[in-house]
Amino acid sequence: MPECNRRQFMGVSAAGAGLWLHSQFGASWAWAQQGRNWPEPMPAVKIHQIYIGRTGGIYLSRPTEEIQKFEKYLADLEKQLGDVKFVGGQVIPPTEVGTILPALKNADGVLLFHLCGHGGDAPMQAMKQIVDQGLATAVFSQPFSGHGWLYFPAWQKEGHKVVLLPTSDWGQIDRVVGLMRVAPHMRATRILAVGRPQGTEAACTAEQIKQRLGAEMIAIANDEVIAAHQAVDLKQAEAEAERQWISPAQRIVEPSREEIINSARMYLGVRQLMQRYNARAITSSHCMGEPAKGCLTFSRLNDLGLVGACEGDMDSTLTMLIFGYAFGVPGFISDPVFDTAKNALIHFHCTCATCMDGPGSKRLPFTIRTQSDSERGVSLDVEMRIGQEVTCAKFINLDTMLISTGKVTEVTHDELGCRTQFYTQVADADSMFHHWGGGVLEGGVMTRLHRVVFYGDHLEDIKHLGVLMGFNVVEEV
Repeated sequence: MPECNRRQFMGVSAAGAGLWLHSQFGASWAWAQQGRNWPEPMPAVKIHQIYIGRTGGIYLSRPTEEIQKFEKYLADLEKQLGDVKFVGGQVIPPTEVGTILPALKNADGVLLFHLCGHGGDAPMQAMKQIVDQGLATAVFSQPFSGHGWLYFPAWQKEGHKVVLLPTSDWGQIDRVVGLMRVAPHMRATRILAVGRPQGTEAACTAEQIKQRLGAEMIAIANDEVIAAHQAVDLKQAEAEAERQWISPAQRIVEPSREEIINSARMYLGVRQLMQRYNARAITSSHCMGEPAKGCLTFSRLNDLGLVGACEGDMDSTLTMLIFGYAFGVPGFISDPVFDTAKNALIHFHCTCATCMDGPGSKRLPFTIRTQSDSERGVSLDVEMRIGQEVTCAKFINLDTMLISTGKVTEVTHDELGCRTQFYTQVADADSMFHHWGGGVLEGGVMTRLHRVVFYGDHLEDIKHLGVLMGFNVVEEV
C-alpha cells in the first residue's frame, strides 16, 4: 500500500526523530495542504515557562545547571513540534511573581518547574498565585525537589486546570505540552454541518460550541454539496479514483469503475467546499443520499488529517478533532455491538480511514464494497491490525468524555453488519454492556450508539486533557 498524502504540515514538522516521535503521540496532527491557503496554519500555542525555587544542588533543591538543560530541552521540543512557542523562562526568586502575572494573560498555558519548596514558603506561595490565574498549567516536580508536592493535589480538587507530573521522566513534558495545544487549536477550528446536526443537544448548538470550545459550526444546505460535486471535472475525479482507490485496493467487489469515480468526484467537491469555508471538519446528515454517498469522501479526509464524520454526528466530530489535535490519529466512527462470550465489543461501519496510524503512515489493506444497508454506493472494508491497542471514546454534551480501551483481536466480514468490522477485547464486556453510556448519555439511538475508535491507548492522556480543558472523563467499564 502506498503512503497517504503528506503535502502539508501547516508549517508543522512531523516531530521527527527522538523523544517525541517515539511517544504514543507520533507526529503533530498534520493537516492536508490541498489548497494554496487552506487550511490556514494554526497560530503558535504560547506556553509560559517558569522555574520556581532555589537551586544549587543542596538538600531538596535542584542543581543550578539543570535550568540550562531544561532550556535546551524545550528549545528542541519547540523545533520538533513547530506549532508551540515557549516564552518567559523567569526564575523565582530572584524574579518577583507579581511581575510575571500580567504576562500570563498572553499565554495559552503555563509550564511550572518545581525546583524546591515546602508547604507555605515563598516558592509555594508563588506557585499558588500562578495556578490561581486559571490557565491550563502543568507542574513538573522531580524527586528531591522539596515537600511541596504534598499540597499540589489540593489545587486539582479546587477545580484548577493543573496537571501534576511528579516524575523523573522528562518525556512527560512532551506529552502534556502536546495536550496543551488542543484547546487553542479548537478555538481556531471551523466545522461544516450539512443538514441538521445530530447528537447531544449542546453539541448540536452552534452558540454553545462557540462558548464552550471556541470552535465555529457553520450550517450549510446539502444543495451546496451537490453543486460542488457537479462542478468537479470528470477527468480530475477519474485520476483521483485511480490513484487513491482503484489501484491500491486489494479487491473491488460490487461497485463499478464509474461509481468509484463518482465517489471520488464527491470528495473533490467537498474538498473545494471546505476550502471555501476554511473548514477543517465536515459532518453530514445527508451522507447516505445522492449523488454519491459520503463514505469514500470521509475516508479520504480522515486519511489526510482532516475530519469527515458520517450521519451528522456532532459529538463524534468533536471527538475526532480533539483526538486528532492531541495524538495525530484519525477516528473510526462505530456502530458497536457486544459478544460477551468472547468478552468483546465489536465495532463496524462503512467509512474508515486507511491511515489509522496518522497522515503519512502506511495504508491498511482495504477492499472496495457497497454501503451495507443500502447495497449501493461505495464504501471500504478496511483490515484493522490484529493486536492493536485502541481507545474507544465519545465527547458528549460538550463537557464529558466517555472512554474505554481494548485490543483488536479479530477481523470479520459478516454480511449482517457494515463493511469494516473488528472485535476488540475489553476488560469486562458484560459490565460495559450494562453500564453503556456511563449513566450520563441520553438521546436517540444514534446518540447513544456511536463511538469513535482510535489507534493507541490514550486513557491517561485524556484524563490529563480533561483537567487542562475542564471536562469530565467517564470510563465505560
